[in-house]
Amino acid sequence: MDHSGHGMMMDLPPFTLGRGLEFSGDPFFMISCLLGLGLYGWAVVRLRRRGDAWPVGRTVAFVLGVLTVALVMCTKLNEYGMVMFSVHMVQHMVISMLSPILILLGAPVTLTLRALPAAGRGRKGPREWLVALLHSRYMRIITHPAFTIPLFIASLYALYFTPLFDFLMGSRTGHIAMMVHFLAVGLVFFWPIMGVDPGPHRPGYVMRMLELFAGMPFHAFFGIALMMASEPMIGTYTNPPASLGIDPLSDQQAGGGIAWAFSEIPSVVVLIALVYQWYRSDQRQARRTDRTADRDGDKELAAYNAYLASLRTREQ
Repeated sequence: MDHSGHGMMMDLPPFTLGRGLEFSGDPFFMISCLLGLGLYGWAVVRLRRRGDAWPVGRTVAFVLGVLTVALVMCTKLNEYGMVMFSVHMVQHMVISMLSPILILLGAPVTLTLRALPAAGRGRKGPREWLVALLHSRYMRIITHPAFTIPLFIASLYALYFTPLFDFLMGSRTGHIAMMVHFLAVGLVFFWPIMGVDPGPHRPGYVMRMLELFAGMPFHAFFGIALMMASEPMIGTYTNPPASLGIDPLSDQQAGGGIAWAFSEIPSVVVLIALVYQWYRSDQRQARRTDRTADRDGDKELAAYNAYLASLRTREQ
Protein backbone atom coordinates (compact mmCIF):
# COMPACT_ATOMS: atom_id res chain seq x y z
CA MET A 1 0.00 0.00 0.00
CA ASP A 2 1.29 3.43 -0.90
CA HIS A 3 1.45 6.50 1.30
CA SER A 4 0.94 10.08 0.18
CA GLY A 5 0.49 8.99 -3.40
CA HIS A 6 4.14 8.66 -4.38
CA GLY A 7 5.18 5.14 -3.71
CA MET A 8 6.09 5.25 -0.03
CA MET A 9 5.54 1.79 1.44
CA MET A 10 3.21 1.69 4.42
CA ASP A 11 4.55 -1.52 6.00
CA LEU A 12 7.73 -0.07 7.48
CA PRO A 13 8.89 -1.92 10.61
CA PRO A 14 8.97 -0.06 13.94
CA PHE A 15 11.50 2.76 13.88
CA THR A 16 14.96 2.27 15.32
CA LEU A 17 18.02 4.45 14.81
CA GLY A 18 19.78 1.63 12.98
CA ARG A 19 16.89 1.20 10.53
CA GLY A 20 16.62 4.94 10.06
CA LEU A 21 20.29 5.31 9.14
CA GLU A 22 20.21 2.62 6.47
CA PHE A 23 21.16 3.96 3.05
CA SER A 24 18.30 4.62 0.65
CA GLY A 25 19.82 7.10 -1.81
CA ASP A 26 17.15 9.58 -2.88
CA PRO A 27 18.35 10.37 -6.45
CA PHE A 28 17.69 14.12 -6.32
CA PHE A 29 19.53 14.80 -3.06
CA MET A 30 22.23 12.21 -3.73
CA ILE A 31 23.16 13.82 -7.05
CA SER A 32 22.91 17.32 -5.56
CA CYS A 33 25.18 16.44 -2.63
CA LEU A 34 27.77 14.76 -4.85
CA LEU A 35 27.68 17.70 -7.25
CA GLY A 36 28.12 20.20 -4.40
CA LEU A 37 31.07 18.28 -2.95
CA GLY A 38 32.62 17.86 -6.39
CA LEU A 39 32.42 21.55 -7.31
CA TYR A 40 33.75 22.63 -3.92
CA GLY A 41 36.63 20.17 -4.19
CA TRP A 42 37.43 21.37 -7.73
CA ALA A 43 37.58 24.98 -6.53
CA VAL A 44 39.88 24.12 -3.60
CA VAL A 45 42.22 22.16 -5.90
CA ARG A 46 42.24 25.05 -8.38
CA LEU A 47 43.34 27.46 -5.64
CA ARG A 48 46.01 25.10 -4.35
CA ARG A 49 47.48 24.52 -7.82
CA ARG A 50 48.08 28.23 -8.30
CA GLY A 51 49.65 28.52 -4.86
CA ASP A 52 46.72 30.04 -2.93
CA ALA A 53 45.80 28.72 0.49
CA TRP A 54 42.31 27.77 1.58
CA PRO A 55 41.54 27.07 5.26
CA VAL A 56 41.07 23.38 6.01
CA GLY A 57 38.43 24.27 8.60
CA ARG A 58 36.22 25.79 5.93
CA THR A 59 36.48 22.68 3.79
CA VAL A 60 35.62 20.46 6.75
CA ALA A 61 32.62 22.64 7.65
CA PHE A 62 31.25 22.56 4.10
CA VAL A 63 31.69 18.79 3.77
CA LEU A 64 29.95 18.23 7.11
CA GLY A 65 27.12 20.52 6.02
CA VAL A 66 26.54 18.56 2.82
CA LEU A 67 26.82 15.25 4.66
CA THR A 68 24.12 16.32 7.12
CA VAL A 69 21.81 16.92 4.16
CA ALA A 70 22.66 13.45 2.84
CA LEU A 71 22.16 11.99 6.32
CA VAL A 72 18.51 13.02 6.56
CA MET A 73 17.58 12.80 2.86
CA CYS A 74 19.53 9.82 1.52
CA THR A 75 18.81 7.33 4.29
CA LYS A 76 15.72 5.56 5.53
CA LEU A 77 15.10 8.62 7.72
CA ASN A 78 13.54 10.07 4.59
CA GLU A 79 11.12 7.15 4.30
CA TYR A 80 10.24 7.14 7.99
CA GLY A 81 9.82 10.91 7.79
CA MET A 82 6.92 10.37 5.40
CA VAL A 83 4.92 8.46 8.01
CA MET A 84 6.32 9.68 11.36
CA PHE A 85 6.09 13.35 12.26
CA SER A 86 8.89 13.09 14.83
CA VAL A 87 11.33 11.81 12.21
CA HIS A 88 10.17 14.42 9.72
CA MET A 89 10.85 17.12 12.32
CA VAL A 90 14.41 15.83 12.74
CA GLN A 91 14.82 16.18 8.98
CA HIS A 92 13.36 19.69 9.03
CA MET A 93 15.51 20.91 11.92
CA VAL A 94 18.74 19.50 10.48
CA ILE A 95 18.23 20.66 6.90
CA SER A 96 16.96 24.14 7.82
CA MET A 97 19.15 25.01 10.82
CA LEU A 98 22.24 22.80 11.09
CA SER A 99 23.12 22.14 7.44
CA PRO A 100 22.93 25.83 6.37
CA ILE A 101 25.21 26.95 9.22
CA LEU A 102 27.87 24.38 8.36
CA ILE A 103 27.63 25.08 4.62
CA LEU A 104 27.94 28.84 5.21
CA LEU A 105 30.96 28.34 7.48
CA GLY A 106 32.54 26.72 4.43
CA ALA A 107 32.34 30.11 2.62
CA PRO A 108 31.25 28.66 -0.76
CA VAL A 109 30.63 32.09 -2.31
CA THR A 110 34.09 33.36 -1.37
CA LEU A 111 35.65 30.18 -2.70
CA THR A 112 33.73 30.50 -5.97
CA LEU A 113 34.81 34.11 -6.45
CA ARG A 114 38.44 33.19 -5.85
CA ALA A 115 38.35 30.09 -8.07
CA LEU A 116 36.56 31.54 -11.10
CA PRO A 117 38.81 33.43 -13.53
CA ALA A 118 38.13 37.05 -14.43
CA ALA A 119 36.63 37.45 -17.90
CA GLY A 120 38.80 40.40 -18.83
CA ARG A 121 38.13 44.07 -19.44
CA GLY A 122 34.81 44.82 -21.10
CA ARG A 123 33.57 41.25 -20.89
CA LYS A 124 31.35 39.35 -18.48
CA GLY A 125 31.89 35.78 -17.40
CA PRO A 126 30.53 33.61 -14.57
CA ARG A 127 32.54 35.51 -11.95
CA GLU A 128 31.27 38.89 -13.12
CA TRP A 129 27.67 37.66 -13.22
CA LEU A 130 28.02 36.33 -9.68
CA VAL A 131 29.40 39.66 -8.44
CA ALA A 132 26.52 41.49 -10.15
CA LEU A 133 24.01 39.15 -8.50
CA LEU A 134 25.56 39.68 -5.07
CA HIS A 135 25.16 43.45 -5.47
CA SER A 136 21.71 43.34 -7.06
CA ARG A 137 18.53 44.77 -5.58
CA TYR A 138 17.08 41.25 -5.49
CA MET A 139 19.84 40.07 -3.14
CA ARG A 140 19.49 43.17 -0.96
CA ILE A 141 15.81 42.35 -0.49
CA ILE A 142 16.07 38.62 0.24
CA THR A 143 18.95 39.07 2.70
CA HIS A 144 17.36 41.92 4.65
CA PRO A 145 16.01 40.96 8.09
CA ALA A 146 12.62 42.47 7.21
CA PHE A 147 12.37 39.62 4.67
CA THR A 148 14.42 36.79 6.20
CA ILE A 149 12.89 36.78 9.69
CA PRO A 150 9.22 36.65 8.53
CA LEU A 151 10.16 34.01 5.94
CA PHE A 152 11.90 31.94 8.60
CA ILE A 153 8.82 32.11 10.84
CA ALA A 154 6.31 31.54 8.02
CA SER A 155 8.13 28.36 7.01
CA LEU A 156 6.82 26.90 10.25
CA TYR A 157 3.40 28.33 10.95
CA ALA A 158 2.13 28.99 7.42
CA LEU A 159 3.24 25.55 6.29
CA TYR A 160 2.36 23.15 9.09
CA PHE A 161 -0.83 24.82 10.28
CA THR A 162 -2.43 25.13 6.83
CA PRO A 163 -3.42 22.55 4.15
CA LEU A 164 -0.23 23.44 2.23
CA PHE A 165 1.84 20.86 4.11
CA ASP A 166 -0.56 18.00 3.29
CA PHE A 167 -0.65 19.12 -0.34
CA LEU A 168 3.14 19.08 -0.66
CA MET A 169 3.40 15.71 1.08
CA GLY A 170 0.97 14.29 -1.48
CA SER A 171 3.65 13.93 -4.15
CA ARG A 172 7.34 13.17 -4.42
CA THR A 173 7.94 16.46 -6.25
CA GLY A 174 6.14 18.41 -3.54
CA HIS A 175 8.15 16.71 -0.81
CA ILE A 176 11.45 17.48 -2.55
CA ALA A 177 10.36 21.08 -3.14
CA MET A 178 9.52 21.47 0.55
CA MET A 179 12.89 20.16 1.69
CA VAL A 180 14.74 22.36 -0.80
CA HIS A 181 12.71 25.28 0.54
CA PHE A 182 13.75 24.49 4.12
CA LEU A 183 17.41 24.44 3.09
CA ALA A 184 17.11 27.65 1.05
CA VAL A 185 15.34 29.50 3.87
CA GLY A 186 18.03 28.44 6.32
CA LEU A 187 20.79 29.63 3.98
CA VAL A 188 19.11 32.99 3.36
CA PHE A 189 18.39 33.52 7.08
CA PHE A 190 21.86 32.65 8.38
CA TRP A 191 23.91 34.10 5.49
CA PRO A 192 23.95 37.75 6.64
CA ILE A 193 24.18 36.67 10.28
CA MET A 194 27.24 34.44 9.77
CA GLY A 195 29.03 37.13 7.77
CA VAL A 196 31.59 34.74 6.25
CA ASP A 197 30.69 35.22 2.59
CA PRO A 198 30.26 38.66 0.97
CA GLY A 199 26.70 39.89 0.65
CA PRO A 200 24.69 43.09 0.25
CA HIS A 201 23.38 43.06 3.83
CA ARG A 202 26.17 43.02 6.40
CA PRO A 203 25.15 44.52 9.77
CA GLY A 204 27.40 44.91 12.78
CA TYR A 205 27.94 42.08 15.24
CA VAL A 206 25.37 43.29 17.77
CA MET A 207 22.70 43.54 15.06
CA ARG A 208 23.58 40.06 13.82
CA MET A 209 23.01 38.66 17.29
CA LEU A 210 19.67 40.46 17.50
CA GLU A 211 18.64 39.01 14.12
CA LEU A 212 19.62 35.55 15.32
CA PHE A 213 17.58 35.70 18.51
CA ALA A 214 14.62 37.40 16.81
CA GLY A 215 13.75 34.20 14.95
CA MET A 216 14.69 31.49 17.44
CA PRO A 217 11.85 31.96 20.00
CA PHE A 218 9.26 31.25 17.31
CA HIS A 219 10.74 27.78 16.85
CA ALA A 220 10.32 27.17 20.57
CA PHE A 221 6.70 28.43 20.51
CA PHE A 222 5.98 26.20 17.52
CA GLY A 223 7.33 23.17 19.36
CA ILE A 224 5.39 24.00 22.52
CA ALA A 225 2.14 24.35 20.53
CA LEU A 226 2.62 20.83 19.12
CA MET A 227 3.56 19.38 22.50
CA MET A 228 0.48 20.84 24.23
CA ALA A 229 -2.05 19.90 21.52
CA SER A 230 -4.76 17.51 22.63
CA GLU A 231 -5.25 16.00 19.16
CA PRO A 232 -3.14 15.49 16.02
CA MET A 233 -2.77 18.75 14.08
CA ILE A 234 -0.98 17.56 10.93
CA GLY A 235 -3.30 15.68 8.57
CA THR A 236 -0.58 13.63 6.88
CA TYR A 237 0.37 11.93 10.15
CA THR A 238 -3.06 11.33 11.69
CA ASN A 239 -3.20 7.67 10.54
CA PRO A 240 0.29 6.15 10.75
CA PRO A 241 0.83 2.60 9.47
CA ALA A 242 -0.12 -0.04 12.03
CA SER A 243 3.25 -1.73 11.47
CA LEU A 244 4.99 1.20 13.20
CA GLY A 245 3.10 0.67 16.43
CA ILE A 246 2.94 4.39 17.30
CA ASP A 247 0.27 6.75 18.58
CA PRO A 248 -0.07 9.82 16.30
CA LEU A 249 -0.58 12.25 19.18
CA SER A 250 2.43 10.95 21.09
CA ASP A 251 4.51 11.07 17.90
CA GLN A 252 3.39 14.66 17.27
CA GLN A 253 4.31 15.65 20.83
CA ALA A 254 7.73 14.04 20.34
CA GLY A 255 8.14 16.07 17.14
CA GLY A 256 7.19 19.22 19.02
CA GLY A 257 9.80 18.43 21.66
CA ILE A 258 12.42 18.02 18.94
CA ALA A 259 11.49 21.40 17.42
CA TRP A 260 11.60 23.05 20.84
CA ALA A 261 14.95 21.54 21.87
CA PHE A 262 16.67 21.87 18.51
CA SER A 263 16.12 25.63 18.34
CA GLU A 264 18.84 26.11 20.96
CA ILE A 265 21.56 24.20 19.11
CA PRO A 266 22.06 26.53 16.11
CA SER A 267 21.78 29.56 18.38
CA VAL A 268 24.77 28.37 20.40
CA VAL A 269 26.81 27.40 17.30
CA VAL A 270 26.17 30.71 15.55
CA LEU A 271 26.77 32.73 18.71
CA ILE A 272 30.16 31.06 19.20
CA ALA A 273 31.02 31.76 15.54
CA LEU A 274 29.96 35.42 15.88
CA VAL A 275 32.00 35.97 19.05
CA TYR A 276 35.03 34.40 17.38
CA GLN A 277 34.59 36.56 14.28
CA TRP A 278 34.19 39.64 16.45
CA TYR A 279 37.41 38.78 18.29
CA ARG A 280 39.29 38.19 15.04
CA SER A 281 37.97 41.48 13.62
CA ASP A 282 39.20 43.40 16.68
CA GLN A 283 42.58 41.69 16.40
CA ARG A 284 42.91 42.67 12.73
CA GLN A 285 41.88 46.24 13.53
CA ALA A 286 44.48 46.40 16.28
CA ARG A 287 47.18 45.16 13.92
CA ARG A 288 46.18 47.73 11.28
CA THR A 289 46.34 50.48 13.90
CA ASP A 290 49.79 49.32 15.01
CA ARG A 291 51.07 49.27 11.42
CA THR A 292 49.69 52.76 10.80
CA ALA A 293 51.36 53.99 13.97
CA ASP A 294 54.68 52.45 12.90
CA ARG A 295 54.50 54.16 9.50
CA ASP A 296 53.62 57.69 10.67
CA GLY A 297 55.43 57.66 13.99
CA ASP A 298 52.15 57.46 15.88
CA LYS A 299 51.05 60.96 14.90
CA GLU A 300 47.56 60.32 16.27
CA LEU A 301 48.94 59.64 19.77
CA ALA A 302 51.27 62.61 19.55
CA ALA A 303 48.39 64.88 18.53
CA TYR A 304 46.29 63.60 21.44
CA ASN A 305 49.14 64.21 23.91
CA ALA A 306 49.55 67.72 22.53
CA TYR A 307 45.84 68.32 23.04
CA LEU A 308 46.07 67.21 26.67
CA ALA A 309 49.09 69.47 27.17
CA SER A 310 47.16 72.43 25.77
CA LEU A 311 44.32 71.74 28.22
CA ARG A 312 46.76 71.74 31.14
CA THR A 313 48.24 75.04 29.92
CA ARG A 314 44.79 76.63 29.83
CA GLU A 315 44.03 75.46 33.36
CA GLN A 316 47.24 77.08 34.61
